[in-house]
Amino acid sequence: MEETKTFRLAVIPGDGIGKEVIAAGLQVLDHIAEESGGRFAFEKDTFPWGCEYYLEHGKMMDEDGVEKMKGYDAIYFGAVGFPGVPDHVSLWGLRLAICQGLDQWANVRPIEFLPGVPRRLNHPDVDTLNWVLVRENSEGEYSGIGGRNFAGRGPGKEVAVQSALFTEHGCERIIRFAFELARTRKRKRVLSVTKSNAQQYGMVLWDEVFARVSKEYPDVEAEQGLVDAVAAHFVLRPEELEVVVASNLFADILSDLGSALAGSLGLAPSANLDPERKAPSMFESVHGSAPDIAGQGIANPIGSIASAAMMLSHLGLEEEAEQLNRAIAETTRQGIMTRDIGGTHDTAGVTEAIIRNLAAVKATE
Repeated sequence: MEETKTFRLAVIPGDGIGKEVIAAGLQVLDHIAEESGGRFAFEKDTFPWGCEYYLEHGKMMDEDGVEKMKGYDAIYFGAVGFPGVPDHVSLWGLRLAICQGLDQWANVRPIEFLPGVPRRLNHPDVDTLNWVLVRENSEGEYSGIGGRNFAGRGPGKEVAVQSALFTEHGCERIIRFAFELARTRKRKRVLSVTKSNAQQYGMVLWDEVFARVSKEYPDVEAEQGLVDAVAAHFVLRPEELEVVVASNLFADILSDLGSALAGSLGLAPSANLDPERKAPSMFESVHGSAPDIAGQGIANPIGSIASAAMMLSHLGLEEEAEQLNRAIAETTRQGIMTRDIGGTHDTAGVTEAIIRNLAAVKATE
């Protein structure tokens, strides 16, 4: 009998509804492992890091937290943020600390228009829309370079400086990643997004690197756009989008726009990847911790479960990942959805439906 492959997962539920959607995702992963016939299993360690941990310990995670993560095959992350802890403290103290500490430099955020979800976009073929945002995840506007000064000079005198960092190396590796991803898709097209007319140093460097790298991919259509025009593009000509690559800030904003157009941030998965696999990658839904509905059992688990599908794919379980994505689509097609997208089901009901539909998907293969 073939030996069981065990994947070690570091689980960080985080705050608010993060705990609920991560529990739903783990329920689905455990079911998939049980149905594998012993081919693989998941060994999970849960870390209680987040805002409650901060309020008790004065820090969002253990001092050696990033080092602890290095022994795992993947990280499964819930959400971060809760009243009483400033957002910049919670974000920089946990999620960004892990992403930057492990050099998870490629953030991938697929945008899919699932069947049955109420339309937020007036487009004749909305069900055919499918694109992916590739976000530079290690530098750019989220480099954390800057400071505040002159507060001692009196009210209204303080100065804050926030600098964006663009390196040729950082630009090239994320742009090349986007072109390689485009080669795996039916329509081979990459749109690069900057604001180089106004930001004449870092983003001009990005544009120049994009132009240079694109010459190595003659089979992939390459286009460059300014972020304000591309935001309109998302609404007016979404059928032209395929792979969109941008800096940390711009891809962050555009991916939320895309997810909202697709129905809800609660549907959107993401992956923080170290494509070189020197360190574990982290998988999380795009939505926040939503403390206003935490504990009510009504959070949308689809984003977190779809992130689990991305994790399965990253771990080499491509067939299981595809089956899970099909089960999610079948669930929304059946109208089994949470309230944020017009449904009447709770977190548990949607999760159970996805598990049921996994069996139906496998039966049709």
